[in-house]
Amino acid sequence: MQTQDIITSAQNPKIKALLQLQQKSSFRRQQQLFVVEGRRELMHCLSKGYKADTIFLCPEMLKAEKEYESLLSALPMCNTLSVSARVYERIAYRGGTEGVVATIRMKNHGLQTLPNDTLSPLYVVLESVEKPGNLGAILRSADAAGVDAVIVCDPLTDLYNPNLIRASLGGFFSVPTVVCSSQECISYFKQKGIRILTAQLQDSSLYYDTDMTKPTAIIMGTEATGLTPQWRKAADAHIRIPMLGILDSLNVSVSAAILMFEAVRQRQSL
Repeated sequence: MQTQDIITSAQNPKIKALLQLQQKSSFRRQQQLFVVEGRRELMHCLSKGYKADTIFLCPEMLKAEKEYESLLSALPMCNTLSVSARVYERIAYRGGTEGVVATIRMKNHGLQTLPNDTLSPLYVVLESVEKPGNLGAILRSADAAGVDAVIVCDPLTDLYNPNLIRASLGGFFSVPTVVCSSQECISYFKQKGIRILTAQLQDSSLYYDTDMTKPTAIIMGTEATGLTPQWRKAADAHIRIPMLGILDSLNVSVSAAILMFEAVRQRQSL
């Protein structure tokens, strides 16, 4: 794969566009592109069917590790640009990303993309999640727990936010992620016979006393306000994690991980 002359100025139009993709969700939506950083993340992303638009490489960093040519040979045919170490420092969202940043074409994340090949699926639903880091952490746990999909209802964060992708450590690419309205999601679950378990403190049973072996969706609300009434009303059961200390809540990503792995425990004990 051939690369062009090295870009040495952060004022280069392609570099300025890349920075806009990192910083502005509106620009990401307009261009239908998002940013992936690091060799491991990029190769994982491409292995899951995403298509690269432009790949930015820092030869100075890559050649120091003697992996420049091997990386080039592994990359798909797309626009590939070389940047200086100084420019790479400007475009790198975090340290230690090995000299590779890429813009990737977005995918469709509608409800119709939800996998239908599991007899007893396990879904995690997040209503109006606000913090991209929390969603990324949940996707990382969902990958570890073998969750069939994470569904984001009425989102208040951009699914392609760089903080989300970074926090997921590749979970965003490996776990099917769907975006829809809460009402669409509820209707889908009712139609498919998916049991709805809402995580809430009021009028609830302990999570480990609740059957999660059947087709199940675990519904999480925001830490500030919890779930809206439509989810509470639609629920087949309300579940809670016991709080034995002074505080009455956990970070939503921690709560989601506890509930996911309880479902794993129950299903492995069958």
